[in-house]
Amino acid sequence: MKIKFVSAVLGVMLLCITGCSSDAPEKETTAAPVVLPTLTIMTHDSFSLSKTVLAAFEKAINARVKILKSGDAGEALNKAILSKNNPLADLFYGVDNTFLSRAVTADIFVPYAPKGIDQVDPRLKLDPENRLIPMDYGDVCLNYDIQWFKDKSLAPPAMLEDLLKPEYKGLTVVQNPATSSPGLAFLLATVSRFGEEGYLEFWEKLKANDLLVKNGWKEAYWGEFSAASEGTRPIVVSYASSPAAEVFYAETKLEQPPTGVVIENGSAFRQVEFAGILKGTKQRALAEKAMDFMLSNQFQEDIPLQMFVFPAGRAAVLPDLFKAHARITKVPASVEPERINTQRDAWIRQWTDTVLQ
Repeated sequence: MKIKFVSAVLGVMLLCITGCSSDAPEKETTAAPVVLPTLTIMTHDSFSLSKTVLAAFEKAINARVKILKSGDAGEALNKAILSKNNPLADLFYGVDNTFLSRAVTADIFVPYAPKGIDQVDPRLKLDPENRLIPMDYGDVCLNYDIQWFKDKSLAPPAMLEDLLKPEYKGLTVVQNPATSSPGLAFLLATVSRFGEEGYLEFWEKLKANDLLVKNGWKEAYWGEFSAASEGTRPIVVSYASSPAAEVFYAETKLEQPPTGVVIENGSAFRQVEFAGILKGTKQRALAEKAMDFMLSNQFQEDIPLQMFVFPAGRAAVLPDLFKAHARITKVPASVEPERINTQRDAWIRQWTDTVLQ
């Protein structure tokens, strides 16, 4: 009897367990997360994008955007050329007009006319095949310390020739054109202003007037320029938009920038930056969407206060601070890209022999 009773109890328990099991909800299965593709943009170290626009960028193309900073503009382009058979990125941002012909000759970009290209100033379009699309531009020129010149009761420079005057001895710092993009642009401004027959004479006289040369913009501007550092040089090669940056980054609010610019009389060289799709990308359709977004107003309007240059898109609205303090020349110094391509290395070598020897 005892055995039968135990068996009955076990049977009831088994029925309860079975019943409970049949009524229990099925275990939910978790869907695998969606893995977005990654679009890689190779660029120079000065490239900057706000977090808000980066998020909008990724949403617009439905992909993760990776920014691959690769040195200054020339160094980054060299890396892109050397890796062209196995590209490190899908897009390249930052070829400027001093290296345009070199980039085109290396045949590392594919043609694509993005949406919004009709809004780009035609004067900035230097590649008729649309392998390189203008994204931004700015003028490289002399910047000067306004207060320093007031304190010395000395007129600031108005043209390149002023740098050769005795009263300007020991006042100027420039960048080496072999190692600096603005340094090269300023060298080209002197070629444009004085011609191939006269530019070296200008540099010889400038050297004799106690010129200081630094390898890069940061060393010159933040290390030697009196308006931005403890340096003693009140004249530096920088950008015509640098005064806007001085106001934007000032620790205390400024009504006026502490720096002035020299942009007339052929003294400013216009740098144009381009972007293009790298040949060999495995994400061509995604790269085209990215190029479309980079010409959108949302991306273009982010450029001024991120990289302190002007957007290439004419429909882009400039920030008030930029409109108030950034400058641009009406007639920039001009050297054709093809001429730059054939003579650039020779000009740099001649400059080096003249100024650094």
